Amino acid sequence: MKKILALLLVVVMVAAMFVACDNQKTPETTKAPENTKAPENTKAPENTKAPENTKAPEDTTPVEPTGMKVAMVTDYGDITDESFNQATYEGAKEWCAANGADFTYYKPTGDSTAERVASIEQAIADGYNVLLMPGYAFAEAIVETVEANPDVKFIALDVSEYDLQAANGTDADFSWQYPANLYSAVYQEELAGYMAGVAAVKLGYEKIGYLGGMAVPAVVRYGYGFVQGVNDAAKELGKVDAIELKYVYGNQFYGDADITAYMDTWYNAGTQVVFACGGGIYDSAAEAAKKVGAKVIGVDVDQAPTIDGKYAVGMTVTSAMKGLSATVKTLLGQVKDGSFQGGKVETLGLVSETPTENYVQLPASTQWADGFTEADYNQLVADLFSRKITVSNDTENAPTVEIAVDYQGNIK
Repeated sequence: MKKILALLLVVVMVAAMFVACDNQKTPETTKAPENTKAPENTKAPENTKAPENTKAPEDTTPVEPTGMKVAMVTDYGDITDESFNQATYEGAKEWCAANGADFTYYKPTGDSTAERVASIEQAIADGYNVLLMPGYAFAEAIVETVEANPDVKFIALDVSEYDLQAANGTDADFSWQYPANLYSAVYQEELAGYMAGVAAVKLGYEKIGYLGGMAVPAVVRYGYGFVQGVNDAAKELGKVDAIELKYVYGNQFYGDADITAYMDTWYNAGTQVVFACGGGIYDSAAEAAKKVGAKVIGVDVDQAPTIDGKYAVGMTVTSAMKGLSATVKTLLGQVKDGSFQGGKVETLGLVSETPTENYVQLPASTQWADGFTEADYNQLVADLFSRKITVSNDTENAPTVEIAVDYQGNIK
């Protein structure tokens, strides 16, 4: 019996040993399985790094409101006039979008001081506190409204001191003191016109025309500057006797059948290029030029995209430009940062030897050639800036020149 019990005890002990040994082995499920190792997606995946769209993109970044409400009032044209109104509108709209300022524009119901005053007063009643007004036609409207609205900034473009003083009835002694909320920028159009005149001659044109709109000071400065540029380039090249320059005013700022017929006569008689200066009057010059494959020079803004797109590719030789958009952006920036200084009429022109930094210039679309390269233009600007070359801004007397100029008065 004792032997049997001893044998059973041994069997039980052996079985227990096997169980114990088996339990001491690490079963497969207790080994660190593959998915307990740091899997690939536990490493910082690419999308846990700051992705590109965590940087504030320009087009989605909220713009801090400025508290500025900017309104433009057009003169007697529209914001698609390819001239003053359009350049002012586009510059203001771009600045306001980038700086969180409300922006709109008002178009007077007609071409009169009363209707411009009504638009100004409506803009103010609607809460707009910065007004942009392009063109000399605003002089009387400004005089009637600016002093009654001292909390509104009045920014005028190309409204001269004479325009304002005459509208105020003080042009005999220029005694009107401009209120602190009024700033008007005028331009050295004679410099832009001069550059265009030099370009025309040095690019090889000898039979040249100038078609002005109305003979207001800005248009006259453009024209007389152009005459001086043509003359100086002709002298430099020894071509004084070869140059023929015709000069006329259309007496309006848009083209029509009569002005087109006049330009037909010029081009058919051999005129090669016409500087068409004054709003939409370029239409008449371009229409006539297209018939004979001739050229035009634009004004105020780079008109190559407009004229070439409408009439013929390559028609626009260059444009005598004002920095209207740059002016608007600069002045709105000053209003925003508190550095705006009104109470004056300021003449803007060359501020640098670098052409693109100036308020009067030729565009990059100019048809550069061996006779007048971009480097030549840069040197011309440097000489004007240093006053090695000077240009008269006299609008009362035609410049004294050596070339033949045929002044033909007004078409209409």
